[in-house]
Amino acid sequence: MSDESTRVPTQRMPQRPIAMTAANNGESVSVRVQGVGSTHQGMVRKHNEDNLLLRPEAGLWMVADGVGGAQAGDWASAQIVDVLHNMPVPPSAPELLALAVAQLEAANQRMVERAAERGGGMTASTVVLLLTYGAHYTCLWAGDSRCYLLRDGVMTQITHDHSEVQELIDAGALSPEEAERYPRANVITRALGVGPRVQLDRVAGRLQPGDRFLLCTDGLSRMVSDAEIAALLTESDLASLPSSLIAAALSAGGHDNVTVMVVTCEAADDNGMAPAPGAPWVTGAGDVR
Repeated sequence: MSDESTRVPTQRMPQRPIAMTAANNGESVSVRVQGVGSTHQGMVRKHNEDNLLLRPEAGLWMVADGVGGAQAGDWASAQIVDVLHNMPVPPSAPELLALAVAQLEAANQRMVERAAERGGGMTASTVVLLLTYGAHYTCLWAGDSRCYLLRDGVMTQITHDHSEVQELIDAGALSPEEAERYPRANVITRALGVGPRVQLDRVAGRLQPGDRFLLCTDGLSRMVSDAEIAALLTESDLASLPSSLIAAALSAGGHDNVTVMVVTCEAADDNGMAPAPGAPWVTGAGDVR
């Protein structure tokens, strides 16, 4: 599956906080989760097929990378934004997960039907979705858009790419160094819109004050090294992080659309902030179906 993404002017998304309560060693700790994101068409593409969505009131942050060329890839990623934007705010963590999966299935169905109407061809999109509720987070994804977690000064990629090159690395057929020069690095093995059934992987864990998540399309991860991303992600000013990360991708050539979203978890005062109730996620990774 070839990812033929394209590029448009930077769109800065507002920083929007939400208060919640997290548990720390059995004690209740007020936590504030907030995020900011931006997208850019890059230096080569003429059209931007990436999309992003921030819904802190629902505990939801999303980045998507459309596949299929102009008027297909951007439409596909926009369907994910549309269904998640219209999703009701859930009253519990299990319902948040179930609603998010159902909305992604609805977006998948739209893409499948659109491709059939067009007589075939690719109308698809990668997606990476971060959900937070109470003291917990979960990440869902399909494709090679990524989620990183910076915790205690150490950055970890918590997603695992659904791509041809990653499968070769996993099989021992390519080293990470060889993978950087692999000619089919843009070929993905999962996405929304490629079949009637959505295939998502999931990883989940517990939030800690100081956590910083990065959601991004491969326009960042393929242009900027993990070491440089980690260094930039430690900058103290949350509002400037998207522009700093995008600038690094553009300086490296900006060969693809680039979209980034940074979500932080900070200890907060209890002054008048209504905490949301917490509920545990099932931790681990694997297909959500």
